[in-house]
Amino acid sequence: MAQPLALEKTQTKPLHKRASWRDYLTLTKPRVVALLLLTALVGMCLASDTWVNGWLMLAALTGIGLMAGSAAAVNHLVDRHIDAKMARTLRRPLPQGSLSPARVMAFAALIGSAGFAMLMAWVNALTAWLTLASLVGYAVVYTMYLKRATPQNIVIGGLAGAAPPLLGWTAVTDNIHAHAILLVMIIFTWTPPHFWALAVHRAKDYAKADVPMLPVTHGIAFTKTCILLYTLLLAIVCLLPYLVGMSGVVYLLGVTLLNCVFLGYAWKLKFAPQRKTAFNMFAFSIWHLMLLFVLLLIDHYLFSDWSALGSVL
Repeated sequence: MAQPLALEKTQTKPLHKRASWRDYLTLTKPRVVALLLLTALVGMCLASDTWVNGWLMLAALTGIGLMAGSAAAVNHLVDRHIDAKMARTLRRPLPQGSLSPARVMAFAALIGSAGFAMLMAWVNALTAWLTLASLVGYAVVYTMYLKRATPQNIVIGGLAGAAPPLLGWTAVTDNIHAHAILLVMIIFTWTPPHFWALAVHRAKDYAKADVPMLPVTHGIAFTKTCILLYTLLLAIVCLLPYLVGMSGVVYLLGVTLLNCVFLGYAWKLKFAPQRKTAFNMFAFSIWHLMLLFVLLLIDHYLFSDWSALGSVL
């Protein structure tokens, strides 16, 4: 199908300025990677009864961060034509012509290889290969195929983005534990209501870019119902760390409050939405995940006696 002339000009725009370090930083999606690294850090800490070795922590977080940044850069590269059609992503380096596809690919390969080598040399092979699998899952399976193939793209592809706490755990223990899988389950269940809230807010953009997000293929009303149901499921999954004795009452009280607010947003989005309800829910969901993992960390280190009491209760 022939593309509109305006789009062809956008996609073939020559480089109009010298690339800056900010353009390369943008490729790595630093805010997303920072949240992923927080969950990886918590995974490392929960895997140990003592403070994690400083060098191991630095090497693991740097290696995981570099490979996550590489996956994000590949996402920018593959999605550059979609990004050129959407208001939210139009200012990214590739649609703006700040960087060429060849430079982006070389940058992604460089930092990805560096991250993998660092994990292999200074952490362990299990963590290196699991991180590589996560990179391939996001950059190839999700970005190149699932995103364009099915409205369940974010559900299936969300597993790759849920891996960091498992990676942090294996970095310390060199083995896969059920508690680490539980942390993955929390992020995996959190991802659909998080991303679908944004998709509802940007439904016209996704329709314009011909991306089969759930609001585009099944309608906004159906998507809001799915968001509410997934948020209910998330509230249940978030209780599991307490129920299995992984955390105590500090986490339980905090996560219950977070889940109540999240459910409040989901209920309002379904039954009494206002113009910015979907975006506000999306924004809160980021705080929800971040604070949830901070609570796990606080509970683990600072309130161990309270946690023990909570296990008895």
